[in-house]
Amino acid sequence: MQSRRFVWLLLVVCCLGLTANVVAAPKGEIVYAMHVTIAPAWFDPAEMPAQITPFLIYYALHDGLVRALPGERMGAALAEKWTESPDGLTYEFKLRPGLKFHNGDACTTEDVHFSFQRYKGSGASEVHKKVKQVEIVDPLTIRFHLHEPWPDFMTFYGSTATAAGLVVPKKYFEQVGEDGFKKHPIGLGPYKFVSHLPGIELVLEANENYWRKVPNIQKITLKGIPESTTRLAMLKKGEADYAAAMDGEVAAEVQRDPTMQLVDTRHASIFWVAFPEQWDPKSPWADKRLRQAVNYALDRQAINEAACLGFCPPAGVIVPRVMDFALQTEPIPYDPAKAKKLLAEAGYPNG
Repeated sequence: MQSRRFVWLLLVVCCLGLTANVVAAPKGEIVYAMHVTIAPAWFDPAEMPAQITPFLIYYALHDGLVRALPGERMGAALAEKWTESPDGLTYEFKLRPGLKFHNGDACTTEDVHFSFQRYKGSGASEVHKKVKQVEIVDPLTIRFHLHEPWPDFMTFYGSTATAAGLVVPKKYFEQVGEDGFKKHPIGLGPYKFVSHLPGIELVLEANENYWRKVPNIQKITLKGIPESTTRLAMLKKGEADYAAAMDGEVAAEVQRDPTMQLVDTRHASIFWVAFPEQWDPKSPWADKRLRQAVNYALDRQAINEAACLGFCPPAGVIVPRVMDFALQTEPIPYDPAKAKKLLAEAGYPNG
């Protein structure tokens, strides 16, 4: 197994600019070369796929009642406060007064209820199965009633486990429909939609009425550039200020360039090798010794150094070490001799 740490690239000059004190009004612009192609489905939280990457777009355009904030694993966002009943069956949220969507419409609990009900992305079946009823108490107060106590409710509702807690405007959505919403999404996030060229770029501008604080940067252009060499070329030519997911020789070239800085960001991602055929008794992989041989034959540290310059420490289980309560198990050591011995015992002396 190999722990995956995306390595993010940024120009030193931009890094220095972003660490300056917060200004009264947003200014300037940046171009961010992403490692993936931006999909229109990422504009609508209801269609969240089983991956975390879309949240880069979701959290720019949208916001939730609660979510992770600096220094807080579960911070008050659109909801200024929330409570859980002693029996664990009811969660009540109180919206901040005066919240406005990007088009100027007021945000109320009608929008919260609408957004939750239409959520159909990854995790939707579990969330909707556990929630018995959503009660609108008044325009700023809403309650979620559960069938039975569910300690994971806040995680599923207010983290990147799902996008069920992100709020979209009911009135606007019903006017334009799903297709219209994807063409011009409206949300409550720190950035507003400007334009989208499918497969090319997404342009956003600062929402100066954002509840938390006015963004520093006026305009952000996200470009979908899957090829890492192209992202690097864009940086060198000044066509991009930031680039994501630089690894291998491309990352090494970045390190050699004094005008750029390679930044290691640790998060919960991981690569692992799976053997689904092991459950088939006729498959060679049904033999545990063969699977163990593969484990001993993998030089994880060499892969770590070659693929991501040492930023991907080997792991012993598929749960990333940075996650809460993850078992800190050391990986199986690289032992070619033992791998060959196990192969022979399994009936494959020649590999």
